[in-house]
Amino acid sequence: MNKPPLRAQHGLLFIVVAVLFFAWGAWLMRNTEVQPVANLQTWRDAFLQPLADDHLQLADLLRLAPGELWLEPRLDGARLSYRARLQGEEGEWSLQAVLALSDSQRDSLMAAQGLRPGDAEQVLPAVLVEQMARFSIASLNLSAPASLASERLAVSLGQPRLSLELAEGQAWVYPQWGLTVHLRGDDIALLHALPRKAFRSR
Repeated sequence: MNKPPLRAQHGLLFIVVAVLFFAWGAWLMRNTEVQPVANLQTWRDAFLQPLADDHLQLADLLRLAPGELWLEPRLDGARLSYRARLQGEEGEWSLQAVLALSDSQRDSLMAAQGLRPGDAEQVLPAVLVEQMARFSIASLNLSAPASLASERLAVSLGQPRLSLELAEGQAWVYPQWGLTVHLRGDDIALLHALPRKAFRSR
């Protein structure tokens, strides 16, 4: 039986090596592909977009995670915030949402709790959480778990409309969602969200 010519053997070997090389490259590409932040799409629909449209209420956050109301008697004015933990695939996120209150409502809460400006913050009774469920959210902070790469957020939300250099780190701005993302080095530190109209007034 005749053996295939040496040149044909070399050609066949070249094809096999090339196929193996491209298969290895494709495997590497799949394993180094940047993954989006797992829960961000869900959270964007659940509260970032409603807040951007100025329609987010405390009740919407209660459906996502149980939390507490904290009254902060700051010198520049009392602030009432809802604090909760959100479980993501990357770890635990800390949510803090500031409720929209009138001056008289703030004064009433301060008086009811016997607090004065400058006192330590205080958690309010759980019954108030349900009673205030229809109050609007004025702003929201979402603190990221440690070592969450910023490129993963870019895959999730796209490139920011604006990038700002800050004294500490960098900020990416997504005005369409009223969102500013604060970066610490190459990692996500904080997502700060406001109604979209707040960006137009700046």
